[in-house]
Amino acid sequence: MGRSCRGSECDSDAAHGEEPNCALDWCSFRAVTRKGLQAWLSRYELAWRTEGTSGLADVFAQRASYRMGPYKEVHRGLEAIAELWERERDGHDELFEMDADVVAVEGDTGVARVDLRYGKPVTQEYRELWVVRFDDQGLCAEFEEWPHWPPGTNGDASPSSRQAG
Repeated sequence: MGRSCRGSECDSDAAHGEEPNCALDWCSFRAVTRKGLQAWLSRYELAWRTEGTSGLADVFAQRASYRMGPYKEVHRGLEAIAELWERERDGHDELFEMDADVVAVEGDTGVARVDLRYGKPVTQEYRELWVVRFDDQGLCAEFEEWPHWPPGTNGDASPSSRQAG
């Protein structure tokens, strides 16, 4: 997957991760677009659904930070994020649905509203806002979740709580 062009100077309408037909060799990522953020969200979901954690390198920068809530512990670097993912997900083949909509983009930062439903029947659901800051390669440098749960639920989104239903 090429990372040659993401810039606002480029005439290409390509999203992140696509090889655009850019006339500027030096073109680099300058600002995230709605289309680019949506493409990144798709890559995130694909990485989550893929066995192992090697796909993280297509989503996160080497020194990225990942926070599961605004006041939660910061996990820094691909190795720490990989450990977090392996601990938090119920395997790459866990049953879930994810719907993500871009809310806003400004400069190097995008915000998305993400609805998640785990299990069939659904045993855990929640809505989050994701704040994603990108580096100059179009990879996530900072990721922060703002989770919200339906009234009357315990708000625990760990794999063990999803199985308890």
